[in-house]
Amino acid sequence: MQSSFLYGANILANGIRQHYLRFGGKDGERAGRDAVIIVPGITSPAVTWGFVGERFGQQFDTYVLDVRGRGLSSASETLDYSLDAQAADVIALAEALGLERYAVVGHSMGGRIGARAASQQPRGLTRLVMVDPPVSGPGRRAYPSKLPWYVDSMRLAREGYSAEQMRAFCPTWTEQQLQLRAEWLHTCDERAVIASFEGFHTDDFHADLPALKLPVMLMQASRGDVILPEDVQELQGLLPQLVVSRVEDAGHMIPWDNEAGFYAAFGDFLGAPL
Repeated sequence: MQSSFLYGANILANGIRQHYLRFGGKDGERAGRDAVIIVPGITSPAVTWGFVGERFGQQFDTYVLDVRGRGLSSASETLDYSLDAQAADVIALAEALGLERYAVVGHSMGGRIGARAASQQPRGLTRLVMVDPPVSGPGRRAYPSKLPWYVDSMRLAREGYSAEQMRAFCPTWTEQQLQLRAEWLHTCDERAVIASFEGFHTDDFHADLPALKLPVMLMQASRGDVILPEDVQELQGLLPQLVVSRVEDAGHMIPWDNEAGFYAAFGDFLGAPL
């Protein structure tokens, strides 16, 4: 299959440098379909989602974002790393790119960013896919991953950890996946990651949902405990239009565990099957 990768680029949006990778473009059948912005999780620079961007780019004009404080986007000790700022980034990015119609596909933290952005009902945002988003928040059970897992692995990455050494943190990943994580994890600003992790427990994700008026998909991993059956029921109560898909044989990092199942789970929700 011919690569759909076009280029990586930076753009000034919401007052910061936002870096993204673009796949696909607007030619052919993609011209009649909504663009897609992919928003990765808490310690996933855009490049680590490049293989997903490649597949999406076959069908859609696709942009994989470096969330502020990750990858090549802006990071600093004074930058606002709140959920509101991250959501505003996505809306501003779409406006700066001139996207008239676009969907957001957000994994984990990216799903919460997408929901906060969609709750503001921005012009042009047509669909939202939340891939295994944390459902923790005030008065709710804690997010199952622990902060030291992130902080320790980032520290070691800054010191120059190899892919094989990174295996202790991600034992089921392939050599290629480990190499990318070992190469790029050091670009995640520890302050950004800590702020986002704390936000998993202080931001009220569920309060955003009743304001969502667009079609929404929740993608659930069959393994792990980020999304439990009772969570699905609660989310369906808050979002009557919610479409639920489930990926078997996959933990929280769904496309890493079952890539084919991940693509299949979208069906034609975005306008064309993957």
